[in-house]
Amino acid sequence: MTSSPVYQRIADDLRRGITDGTFPPGAQIPTEADLLERYGVKSRATVRQGLALLVHEGLIEARRPRGHFVIEHKRLVYRPQAEFRQKPPQVDIFTNLVAEEDGRIPSQDIEVSIIEPSSLIRDRLKLKDGQLAAARRRVRRLDGVAYNINDSHVALDLVQGSEWMHPGDVQRGTDTVLSELIGSELVYGFHELYLRMPTPAEVHRLNLGAGVPVAEHISTSFDSDRNPVQCTVNIVPGDRHVIVFETHRETENQPLPRIPWGAP
Repeated sequence: MTSSPVYQRIADDLRRGITDGTFPPGAQIPTEADLLERYGVKSRATVRQGLALLVHEGLIEARRPRGHFVIEHKRLVYRPQAEFRQKPPQVDIFTNLVAEEDGRIPSQDIEVSIIEPSSLIRDRLKLKDGQLAAARRRVRRLDGVAYNINDSHVALDLVQGSEWMHPGDVQRGTDTVLSELIGSELVYGFHELYLRMPTPAEVHRLNLGAGVPVAEHISTSFDSDRNPVQCTVNIVPGDRHVIVFETHRETENQPLPRIPWGAP
C-alpha cells in the first residue's frame, strides 16, 4: 500500500490537531521551518502545499510575516423561522435577533435598486413578463465583520414611492411596511435551503476565505390570501453560522399554498 505524499500527511496531522483542540481557534500552527524539520523534508514547496490545503478548506489563514493561524469565527445562531417572531418597536429585525445573542454590535450595508428580476425571483413572486422588481440588498455585519447577505425582492409597483425603497434602516421593519401596503399581514413563509460553494460576487461581498461553503436560504413570504409578496435570498457562510430550526405541531386546519416552481 502506497503511503500518502508528505504534503498530505502534513495537512492531515495539522487538521487533526485543529479538530481535537491542540490548535484552538486563533492559535498559531507550527511555522514552515518547524514543519520542515518535523517531517524531514528539504523543500518549502512541500510544506506550503500542505498548508494550502488547509487554507482552501477554510481552517487556517496566512498572516504575513508571522505565519499561519487557525481561523476564529464566533458563530451566529441563524433562525430561518424567526421572521414572524414578535419584535419590539423601533428595532429592525437584524438588530433584534442579534440582541438575543451575545452583545456584538450589528450593522448593515443597504442598497436599494430597481431590477429586471431573475427567473428565480420572477417564478416565486409570480411576476409577469417584463414586470420589474425592487431589491433591498444587504450585507449584515457583526463588529464590522460581514456575516451574511440578505437580499429582499418585491414587485416594483407594490412599493414604488414607499418607505420600503428607503436606502437605509427601516427601524419598524420592511415587513410592517409591506403589510400596510397590501392591507394584510405576511402570515406564511416557504423556505428552501441549498448548500453550495459561493459565487465570486458572494466571495467579494462577504470577504470569504478559500474553501468556505455557503447555505443559500430562499424565503418566500405570503399574505393571508396565500399570494406571494416578498422573496428574500439569504447567503449564510458555513464558518460563521449554526442554522437552527424549531418545530411545533400545527393547530390550524389551513391548506398550504400551491408552490408554482415545483417544490413539494
